[in-house]
Amino acid sequence: MASKCTIFKTRLGVADLDRHYYAEHALTLARHPSENDERLMVRLLAFALFADERLEFGRGLSTEDEPALWLRDRAGDIKLWIDVGLPGERAIRRAAGRSERVVVLAYGGRAVDVWWAKEGPALAGLAKLGVLGLAVEESAALAGLAARGMDLQCTIQDGHVLLADGSRTVAIEPRRLTPA
Repeated sequence: MASKCTIFKTRLGVADLDRHYYAEHALTLARHPSENDERLMVRLLAFALFADERLEFGRGLSTEDEPALWLRDRAGDIKLWIDVGLPGERAIRRAAGRSERVVVLAYGGRAVDVWWAKEGPALAGLAKLGVLGLAVEESAALAGLAARGMDLQCTIQDGHVLLADGSRTVAIEPRRLTPA
């Protein structure tokens, strides 16, 4: 018998002072049976960092041809492809061929540096690629905020992120691995 996804309902308030974007989002996230709270919350962070009324979550880990999140225009063209984790060069190049911009939000501690040392040189010429890395403490703290019903506030200023649930606040400073 196949395991079912776990549904997380989230109200996310975003105050992005860097982009002058301020909005409330009612989100439903499905956590795949093989996904942990850390990955789920990194996907939620990616949503907050690139929040837009047209930004959508992909269908999940079981769908290889879709990102964790994507932003499509009214014609259906992909403007932004966001992946989380440590995708391979081939997957990133395929995403770059299908979209105007690709962002990877990498997490996993030391594995991020090992991954980027391996994949980075081959991807250095890909101008439409942006890679951000999270410290292991940051992604672990994000996982600590996970709950089936979340009411979160996210403030972004000067590249620093504060994500709060009312009683706890997690400070995150994504590290840029690619040129600005």
